Amino acid sequence: MNSRPTNAEGSTTLSYYLEYVVSRDPDEGHFEFPVSEEQRGYTVPLSETDADVISTDSLPVRTEVFGASLAEAKEAAESILSNSKADQARLFDDPDDSMQPGSGTFIAVYTKSDGWQDHE
Repeated sequence: MNSRPTNAEGSTTLSYYLEYVVSRDPDEGHFEFPVSEEQRGYTVPLSETDADVISTDSLPVRTEVFGASLAEAKEAAESILSNSKADQARLFDDPDDSMQPGSGTFIAVYTKSDGWQDHE
């Protein structure tokens, strides 16, 4: 059984993982979020928990992107990045579908100034 998504034509799409860092906006201060082993896996408003609070200036992101080809996956990644504060990112092929940073084969790097540069 194939668990990969399909496109409108029914062809299997490829999945890649995009990693980037969201930096804080100088006008917004820093990011704060609770850390609680009891409430893992979903967001808990700070006002509703007495868990320890972590404060940071940046948030690492690893998200899955899909495409019928590497080029389509890069387009999807650019769409995500255009709506983020990130100015650079890395793309990985990870057949294990891990959410661990750096997992899989490093494919390419993206910068807003230079676009995609394939890793050799």
